[in-house]
Amino acid sequence: MFKKVSLLFTDADLRKKLLFIIAMLVVFRIASSIPVPGVDPGRLKSFLSGNQFFGLLNIFSGGALNNLSIVMLGVGPYITASIIMQLLTMIFPRFKEMYQEEGEAGRSKFNQYSRLLSVPLALLQSYGLLILLIRQQVIPALTMTGFLFNMIIATAGTVFLMWIGELISEKKMGNGVSLIIFAGIVAGLPLSIQQELFTFTPDKLPGYLAFLVISILVIAGVVVITEGQRNIPVSYAKRIRGMRVYGGVSTHLPLRVNQAGVIPIIFAVSIILFPGLIGSFLAGVPNPLVQKISQFLIQIFNNQWIYGMFYFLLVFAFTYFYTAVTFDPQSIADNLQKQGGFVLGMRPGRPTAEFLYKVVSRITLVGGVFLGLVAVLPIIITSLFNIQALSLGGTSLLIVVSVVLETMKQVDSQMVMREYGDA
Repeated sequence: MFKKVSLLFTDADLRKKLLFIIAMLVVFRIASSIPVPGVDPGRLKSFLSGNQFFGLLNIFSGGALNNLSIVMLGVGPYITASIIMQLLTMIFPRFKEMYQEEGEAGRSKFNQYSRLLSVPLALLQSYGLLILLIRQQVIPALTMTGFLFNMIIATAGTVFLMWIGELISEKKMGNGVSLIIFAGIVAGLPLSIQQELFTFTPDKLPGYLAFLVISILVIAGVVVITEGQRNIPVSYAKRIRGMRVYGGVSTHLPLRVNQAGVIPIIFAVSIILFPGLIGSFLAGVPNPLVQKISQFLIQIFNNQWIYGMFYFLLVFAFTYFYTAVTFDPQSIADNLQKQGGFVLGMRPGRPTAEFLYKVVSRITLVGGVFLGLVAVLPIIITSLFNIQALSLGGTSLLIVVSVVLETMKQVDSQMVMREYGDA
């Protein structure tokens, strides 16, 4: 362990990559502190504190909404674009082939489409956000030129963050977008802790202790679920080619309990923001029917238990959805058959694919329920013990731990390559 850590700092190439990633995250934090002109800080703070949806968006944008910075949208439009593209793989076979069957080149092209789709989505989201903030008098009424300028600035900020994310991902020491979200969450933790310290009262002590215990359990659970896998025994038949014998070995096919990683949480957060955003946007429309719809959306999602139920269901559904998109049992069964491999006790081809599908469905059930429970546990703690500033701690903790584990694996693979090269 210590040898690998020392290698991270002594190896020139690894050290250069690490310092580059840190520098990019510092650039992101600097950009998130540069506000657009004409913001009323008092009204903005009051607006964010009184709206849990924008409070949630603020955390996942790295605090960029606190001062309405030039990267106020964060990587939200890119995540939304990724969700849309993943949905399209279920509708259009061409996108599914591109993502699953064309290897690295296909996935690179697929991601490029997601980035292109992010631009119009960022324009739409910036338009809606600016209109809402003007109606709430957070920013003054803008001229058409000023309005377009702020829309372009917000969209350019999202494109800038996507570019930073790509630069980080190219270093193969972590996913760039995940690390940006990770940096945003970590940057918001000191402020949340400070708020709780200023409002501390002895009656909140049981809540803090419960939150601490749950945090430890969540960390342990995330590690267990993320690292857990079901090993399917696979054997390869012997094949003779010329004077050589190939195959005749036994191995296993690892099926992870949580194939989707942290993606379901990120997808669910992106989707669950929209009803509250639409309700707040419609609040200023002078129409009785529209006003009723607006009040209904705001009230129903301000109810913590209804909000928690939708959150749980979205996380659970996205766990199955993302696993179905990224894991194709039929393709794996066909590849095993072409290579002369077979699952013990199963006929090659379709029976093997059906067996793998059943196994993945069962273990994904465990992973989906766990992710959903982790997502809503902080809401339960908030309702029982009234700890408002830490209400997002469980989701944040889940993302932080998952991103750290994912990054550690990539860093570890880089180190193994260096050690193998030296040997």
